[in-house]
Amino acid sequence: VQLQASGGGLVQAGGSLRLSCAASGSIFSINAMGWYRQAPGKHRELVAAITSGGSTNYADSVKGRFTISRDNAKNTVYLQMNSLKPEDTAVYYCNSVVMTGWGTGDYWGLGTQVTVSS
Repeated sequence: VQLQASGGGLVQAGGSLRLSCAASGSIFSINAMGWYRQAPGKHRELVAAITSGGSTNYADSVKGRFTISRDNAKNTVYLQMNSLKPEDTAVYYCNSVVMTGWGTGDYWGLGTQVTVSS
């Protein structure tokens, strides 16, 4: 299973970006999908997650600004980020809990850089 993330970049404070992450490979089903981020010198933290049924969970710091969604037919998760702040600058990683023929595993994408300038 591979996760391919895209959509990062450089944006001014107050701007928007949309991240995408597509899962591919021998996938039976995907349970939770989510986005994490890691800023320099900090631990990786959960940004947002979404279950296969569409229930969502957000970090307090992004509530009201970020929206997570998924397209189950495309095995893809999205993160719409609005009203970006410099403190949102980090490498963003997508994560999926995937059921394959060998069981259920936790998979990570390589990460995409998001930089918000003040």
